[in-house]
Amino acid sequence: MKPDHPFLARLWPRSLQGQLLLGIALAVLLAQGISAALLWRAQVERREAALIHTAAIRIVTASREAAEEQIERRRPGSRLLAAARQLRIERLDASPLRPGDVREHEAEEELAEILTNQGMEITSAVVVHRPLGDDPRLAGKLARQAAMMGEHGRPQPDHLLVAAVEQKAGGWLLVRVPVPKGDPAIMASFIGQTLLLFALLVGAIALIVGRITRPLAALTRRLERFAATRTADGQMQPEGPDDIRRLIVAHNAMEGRIAALLDEKDVMLGAIGHDLKTPLAALRVRIESVEDEGERAKMAATIEDIVRSLDDILSLARVGRPSDPREPTELSALVANIAEEFEDMGEPVSFAPSERIVVPLRTTWLRRALRNLVSNALRYGQSARITLTRENGFAVIRVEDDGPGIPDADLERMLEPFTRGDPSRNSVTGGAGLGLTLARAIAEQHGGSLRLANRQSAGGVSGLIATLMLPLG
Repeated sequence: MKPDHPFLARLWPRSLQGQLLLGIALAVLLAQGISAALLWRAQVERREAALIHTAAIRIVTASREAAEEQIERRRPGSRLLAAARQLRIERLDASPLRPGDVREHEAEEELAEILTNQGMEITSAVVVHRPLGDDPRLAGKLARQAAMMGEHGRPQPDHLLVAAVEQKAGGWLLVRVPVPKGDPAIMASFIGQTLLLFALLVGAIALIVGRITRPLAALTRRLERFAATRTADGQMQPEGPDDIRRLIVAHNAMEGRIAALLDEKDVMLGAIGHDLKTPLAALRVRIESVEDEGERAKMAATIEDIVRSLDDILSLARVGRPSDPREPTELSALVANIAEEFEDMGEPVSFAPSERIVVPLRTTWLRRALRNLVSNALRYGQSARITLTRENGFAVIRVEDDGPGIPDADLERMLEPFTRGDPSRNSVTGGAGLGLTLARAIAEQHGGSLRLANRQSAGGVSGLIATLMLPLG
């Protein structure tokens, strides 16, 4: 499946191996991403639980020692507990909640449960997070402590976990616990593990997929070569997994059978051509004994029409299996030469000089195709105009006429064998309806195409355009 977005479509790999590797890579990254999120969440939950337990221990310790020691009052409404050595624990008369605080109910339930299990009688528990800057005294103390211990390089907390409980006796016990920053080493380790897993997994899959796709790619190239040459020479040796080997063996057998059928067809058509041309040659001799000149001319024309049709049929049969190689050909000179041939016969054929275009061609076959197109234009349109241009990597030859055109519904059908726009089969409009079919087959033989289109004008259809496209490479 290819993405619809143009940018993604350009990035999407075209090969089977590329798509499989991309799919596996995305699956691995997605799975590792989910694992990272779960690991991070578990780490946060463990850290929160540790902080709640720390706060609970300090509250319980302060509560027990406060029963034995006198509390020194430091400021109105607040008394410092002597038992607090790490951080300050305060007793407040009013609730410690401030505007904007967001209570963490799960943490509050956990804190209340721990304190209750330790025998404390509480009526309410409050747990909130606040920025460290909201407590300048505590922030300054942590900074001085870090400076004294030489811990400037260690990550410093930026938030406080504030836990407070309201005792039945009245008043609140308040404790502040710094929240350490997340340890980047954990995520760095996880990223390293992900990259290692990604490299190992994708590397192993690449080896396995490569063992499958290499013979498939070779088989594709072999199919393309067979489509172009239709010969069974150079068949592949079976390789790869058993399924791929069986596929290659089956393809080789099918390819050999097709080549054998094509050989049989060529032999049969050659025999037919030889067997038909021999009696036709004898007929040419015998008609000379016909005294009526008009009848003799009609007979000769009929024989010539049969010979031309037979030549077209044999050419169409051979065009798919050409024996002559392609040669670099200057196309403008070739088209000009064909136009001159018709002009020398007095036909209204014109060709506008064009740029120099060199294309690898089988010249004899292309001459045949162009002659068929020009003859068709002269037969139905009384004139032919030929143009040659270079467009999008193709040499484009257009043959236009001034005839009545072809109904749009019949344009494709006219390229099929034995299809003619004129139902007559005499020597004037003659032929068996193979001219356009042969021209299309020759174009496809060169990797190109032939298209027909009506030429429109203000008054409607005013002719036909036959477009022959040949790849430049």
